[in-house]
Amino acid sequence: MSIQAKTGWGLIGASTIARQFMLEAIRAQPGHDVVTVMSSSAERAKAFAVENKIASAYDSLEALLADPAVQVVYVSTTNELHLPQVLAAAKAGKHVLCEKPLALNVHDAVAMVRACKEAAVVMATNHHLRNAATHRKIRELIQGGAIGRPLFARVFHAVYLPPHLQGWRLDKPQAGGGVILDITVHDIDTLRFLLDAEPVGAVGISQSAFMAKQGLEDGVMSVVRFDNGVLAQLHDAFTIKHAGHGIEIHGDAGSIVGRNVMSQRPVGEVVLRNDAGEHIVPVEHEGLYVRGVASFCAALQGTGKPAATGEDGVRSLAAAIAVADACRVGSLVQVPEINI
Repeated sequence: MSIQAKTGWGLIGASTIARQFMLEAIRAQPGHDVVTVMSSSAERAKAFAVENKIASAYDSLEALLADPAVQVVYVSTTNELHLPQVLAAAKAGKHVLCEKPLALNVHDAVAMVRACKEAAVVMATNHHLRNAATHRKIRELIQGGAIGRPLFARVFHAVYLPPHLQGWRLDKPQAGGGVILDITVHDIDTLRFLLDAEPVGAVGISQSAFMAKQGLEDGVMSVVRFDNGVLAQLHDAFTIKHAGHGIEIHGDAGSIVGRNVMSQRPVGEVVLRNDAGEHIVPVEHEGLYVRGVASFCAALQGTGKPAATGEDGVRSLAAAIAVADACRVGSLVQVPEINI
C-alpha cells in the first residue's frame, strides 16, 4: 500500500499514553497527523477528539478502518484487544504501531506479525525505551568495548503506579494486567537492545503486596539468562514510591550505570566506570516517542526500519511470559525459539 503525501493516523484507543505522548510525537512528523480516534465509548471518543483537536471520532473499529483518511493506526487499548484489532487493521491494509505487550501469548503475537507481513503493511511495537538517548549511548559504549565483555546486568524498575492508572493493570487478568506484562517486558526489550542478545531462560518470584487483585502480581524479582552468557537481575514493581530507577551493565573491564533512565521522558544520565576512573558520558536528550514515531515513519517510506519491529515485540513478550511462568512453577523456564 502506498503512503499518500498527507498520512492520516487513526487512534485505536482514547488512552492516557495517546494523549500524553503519542499525539505530540505523531504531529511532530512532517506530513503526518491524527485524523480520528476510536473508543468503545462514543462519549469518550468524542470528548477526546474535541480536547485534542481531532477531526472525527468513532465507537466502532470497523468504521475507523473504513475511513479513507486513515492509512496508519496506533493501537493502545487494553492488551487482550490487540490481537483482533491488529488483525482487522492488517486486513484493511492499514500500517500498525501497537503498544506492548503485543498480545497475551506468543502464538497470538506471532499471528499478528504474520498477518501484517501477508498484508504488506508495516508493523512495529511501541517499545519506547530503546529510543532514549541514554540507552542508545549505553549500547554504543558496549559495542565499542568500553566495559570489555558484558557479564551481568541489573535493572531496577520498581515504581509507584499512579492513581489514574490503577485500573485494569491491577485487577483484570483477562486484560493482561500485572507488573510483568507492563514493566518486565520493557526491561527485557531494553536489555535485548543494549546487549544485542536474546533471552534463553528465566527464574523468578512474584509478589502481590497490597495493590494487585485477582491473582495478579504487583512486584517481581527475576533473573534472565541471555544467549551471550549475560545474567540480568530485574526488580519490577507497582508499589514502590522512592526507589528510583535505572540500569547497570557490568563487564570484565568496566561498568556502565544508567541513572533515572527507565522513563518515558528524556531524562537521566550515563556513568562509565573503568580503570581510568568514573565519568559522566554526555548524551543529547530527545523525545523518546518522537524518535520512535520518526523511525516508524521512515519505515513507511522505505527509508528505514522501526525502532522496535513486530518481531522485537514477539521476542520480548516471549521472555516476559517465561518470567511469569517461572514465578508460577518455581523453577527455570526456557524461552522458546520463535519462528516468524
